[in-house]
Amino acid sequence: MKKHWQVAILDDIGELDPQAWNTLGVAAFPFLRHEFLHALERHGCLGERLGWLPRHIAIRDQEGGLLAACPLYLKFNSYGEFVFDWSWADAYERNGLSYYPKLVSASPYTPATGPKLLTAPDVPPEARKLLIDTAMELARTSECSSIHWLFTPGDETDFLEKNGYLRRTGCQFHWENRGWDDFDAFLADLTHAKRKNIRRERKRTREAGIRFRWLDGHSASPEDWADFHVLYESTFDRKGGIPTLSLGFFEELAHSLPDQVLLVQALHEDRPVAAAFNLVGEHTLYGRHWGCREQFHSLHFETCYYQGLDFCLQRGLSRFEPGAQGEHKVSRGFLPTPTWSAHWLGDARFARAVQQFLEHETEGMQDYLAEMMSHSPYRQVTET
Repeated sequence: MKKHWQVAILDDIGELDPQAWNTLGVAAFPFLRHEFLHALERHGCLGERLGWLPRHIAIRDQEGGLLAACPLYLKFNSYGEFVFDWSWADAYERNGLSYYPKLVSASPYTPATGPKLLTAPDVPPEARKLLIDTAMELARTSECSSIHWLFTPGDETDFLEKNGYLRRTGCQFHWENRGWDDFDAFLADLTHAKRKNIRRERKRTREAGIRFRWLDGHSASPEDWADFHVLYESTFDRKGGIPTLSLGFFEELAHSLPDQVLLVQALHEDRPVAAAFNLVGEHTLYGRHWGCREQFHSLHFETCYYQGLDFCLQRGLSRFEPGAQGEHKVSRGFLPTPTWSAHWLGDARFARAVQQFLEHETEGMQDYLAEMMSHSPYRQVTET
């Protein structure tokens, strides 16, 4: 069957039918849906200026039906990946080698786990092998130093490792719904000190006169999105980063995925003072971006975490992933959770050096995960 498959490298995901792409196992992951990736390309969030060039792989049958695919990008920097390899790039440069370009399979600017080796139902397993073989050939013809599959699920990471990739383990802090009916039931399972602190933080935002609105793509107005984008950019202005997501990107998502976006808007005296942008998956809420124009005590925790937890509990979502990093999340109910990525480096010497580095890093990460879990705020620790 494989000899009848047609393989293509696409620099525009718009060449693929959205429904065909979304049936390759990504429907539950809004940040990997065709609508999301296409909006990034259409609205100036990728391209040469930002160092992300689409090189998506598509495998079709003889009739042109999409059998398998993977989101793939030719990268000229390591920005927006959240799996940090700047030190690898520096080591390459110090030895007179070029680390860039490289190939990266990821959802740009999105540190969330989801499938990258996408296959249609009942497609033979050879399709996944053909995807990684095609990526390897593209790396060679494009003179790439390396290939990186980021935030891969466990089974994909295992598959890539068996095919010669190096596993890297990271850590995020996720909340799991244990069947609580409401926020008070969730609080009841926390230790007294943590429960008291959360109640105090929530009370402070109420006493400051802050109220909240939950808006989706149907209910948010153009003015709401314009205001949020100002807040979004202000966060990067304060931290010295680059606000890569355009207003047009958010507006298109609101139109194309209206039920998969959640804009939490904080108002003081009926004026927006902060907002958090989230993506709503089939079972999971993904916290992504936030910004504020006025400082209120505990406003960040309420807008980015507690409102999201309320949303999950009311909608029956089983998981809340509020983004990368942040040990402060542990005391608020988010427990350490391993994440994975898989890496291939073309230079054998550096591959060996990186492998040794990852062996030590993995030991340290396992210790870190255990240490963070020992600070669980729950009265009875349950392993994740």
